[in-house]
Amino acid sequence: MTWIKICGVTNLEDARAAVDAGADALGFVFYEKSPRYVEPKAARKIVAALPLTIEKVGVFVNQTAASICAVADEVDLSGVQLHGDDEDPRVADLLIERRPRLKVFAGILMNDPHAKNAAMRWNARLVHAFLLDSGHGGQFGGSGKTFDWGASGAIAEAIKSLGRVIVAGGLKPSNVAEAIGILKPWGVDVSSGVEAAPGKKDPEKVRAFVAAARKADAETRELEIPRRSRSSE
Repeated sequence: MTWIKICGVTNLEDARAAVDAGADALGFVFYEKSPRYVEPKAARKIVAALPLTIEKVGVFVNQTAASICAVADEVDLSGVQLHGDDEDPRVADLLIERRPRLKVFAGILMNDPHAKNAAMRWNARLVHAFLLDSGHGGQFGGSGKTFDWGASGAIAEAIKSLGRVIVAGGLKPSNVAEAIGILKPWGVDVSSGVEAAPGKKDPEKVRAFVAAARKADAETRELEIPRRSRSSE
């Protein structure tokens, strides 16, 4: 099934709603300029109340390996998502060297004409997944804007050759199935598309998003079964 992450979680109520809806991971933004910023101490309290099976991913922008490790330890993160206009892919090397258990998610801005080259700069062996986002208006996520899924198909496929791909940027309950159908990603990531207001989730939208993604998964499996049957004849 498609891996689902609900990002921009700022409180325990929203975290529990996402878990109950069937999300696989929650995202906590540690970028102070974001309206979804959460202090590490507050994030730690949320994480401590969540099931161990849920992945807890910290979102960082242009931060050093040392500062990321400090927050990861304090909050007890299972993964780190790295973004930035001058993000150094070598940070992943330092992170894995210092904290081998952390999963690294590399943010790639698909509105950048050099998105493919940006992905290739990372050590793919150390990247758990590449997160394809729109990067609309200089933002590093949470913009509510999609990138052109159709026009970006070839680039997405090239990045898939490096590793797992997660689609983000402007996703919501009404379009996540389309994104899954076009790009066939390993995972999807949503933030503003399931909010009542920046930093506050709408439980109904969260449930609708997860349900739409799972329905898309089921429909994809139904289409694949006849193909496999024909190929075995």
